[in-house]
Amino acid sequence: ILIVDWDVHHGNGTQQAFYADPSVLYLSLHRYDDGNFFPGSGAPDEVGSGAGEGFSVNIAFTGGLEPPMGDAEYLAAFRTLVMPIANEFAPDMVLVSSGFDAVDGHAPPLGGYKLTAKCFGYLTRQLMALAGGRLVLALEGGHDLKAICDASEACISALLGNELDPISYEVLQQRPNANAVHSMEKVVEIHGKYWRSLQRSASTLGCSLSEALQRDTEEAETVSAMASLSVANKHKRSEEEPMEEEALI
Repeated sequence: ILIVDWDVHHGNGTQQAFYADPSVLYLSLHRYDDGNFFPGSGAPDEVGSGAGEGFSVNIAFTGGLEPPMGDAEYLAAFRTLVMPIANEFAPDMVLVSSGFDAVDGHAPPLGGYKLTAKCFGYLTRQLMALAGGRLVLALEGGHDLKAICDASEACISALLGNELDPISYEVLQQRPNANAVHSMEKVVEIHGKYWRSLQRSASTLGCSLSEALQRDTEEAETVSAMASLSVANKHKRSEEEPMEEEALI
């Protein structure tokens, strides 16, 4: 089972319940600020214990609200950390601790981040690709009624397969801020030995979504070209090899 916790506060109780259990991967994105944001747990080096070592992954954003995390940062974290690890783990079911207090509209003591509600629709859509679509969202935190309603609507729209509101051009072109990149680099540094998929994604931590998609396209085209060249060379060598003379009877 994969548990994704995107509530802005770390899910210390959930982590503790499965801290030594390798059958449950707990993956949390939360405001941490070096332990100065409630509840103070969820440091990047809290990785699990015993057989469960490596199965608690804390994407602990540090740096306060200068600037606050937003869509670009969470989309980057999903692209480079959440989805690579999740795909490598290959869960049978995905559960989401779906708190919406990272949505814009929450005062700094309650969150202070600037995610749009529609961003959570895109995060949900990505998780639907796992476990054959066996995905459960459990509504948790949120202290702004409009933010909760709008984000819930975006997630339900994704679950229903509806067309989602497009991501703005500005967000597509926006690189994650330096504090977010540093926080994500810490995760790669700690969890790289547990999850091989991080080795590839680490090179694009600081890229915008648009830049990352362009890189993926270029890599795919390069692989395709190399494969075509290999086939062509093999065919050419086959044509150039002299045919064996028929044995005289």
